[in-house]
Amino acid sequence: MAATAKKTETTIEIPRLEVEMLEVTIVGDSPLIVHAWSAKAKREMLQKQMKKAKAAKEAKDPRKDFEESLYRFEDGGYGFPSVGFKAAAATAALTTDGIKKAHALRAFHVIGEDIDVNGAFDGTVMRQNLVRIEGAPPRMREDLVRVGMGTADLRYRAEFPTWFARILVRHQPRLLSAEQILNLINLAGFSVGVGEWRPEKGGSSGMFHVASSGEIEAILAGLEPQRRAA
Repeated sequence: MAATAKKTETTIEIPRLEVEMLEVTIVGDSPLIVHAWSAKAKREMLQKQMKKAKAAKEAKDPRKDFEESLYRFEDGGYGFPSVGFKAAAATAALTTDGIKKAHALRAFHVIGEDIDVNGAFDGTVMRQNLVRIEGAPPRMREDLVRVGMGTADLRYRAEFPTWFARILVRHQPRLLSAEQILNLINLAGFSVGVGEWRPEKGGSSGMFHVASSGEIEAILAGLEPQRRAA
């Protein structure tokens, strides 16, 4: 008679979750171009999906397009989606030996400030998390772009010529150390960037680096004459 095999019990140990907070200040190396979804663009998209009759095309309003391209806080400040900085760092991991993009995405989060944005459908609201952008005020940028079938169009968006941001990173030190996070952010600023026409998309805007000691004070001192003139 065959002997009965003994059952082997395996104990799986799950380490306690360890989370640390890291504040990182980044400085723009090239202008940051922002392009928030405008109320008009969202409304037109919804009307098309609801099979509603297409309304007559509105006349282009460059100033309004510029204003609506900005991500705004209720106190009048400006921001940029925090997920953009996380995505940039995670993409930069693709060029780093030993760190995969999926690994980086699970290892840290970039935390900003929440705002509520009205949706295209009446009564809907979307919560968005933004990193506050500081520095010189935004200026209106004009770009000639090609849309469907090579048709040319002029686009008007906001651009921050001189900017910096303080980002809060929540990370698992078992997966990525503070030093590795800083190195990954620096790499992201150089090779990926954020915003429109960034290096990842073949451009050169939205590049940045981790600030060195005293760098922010020097930037603010340089901007002071502009602020007094304003």
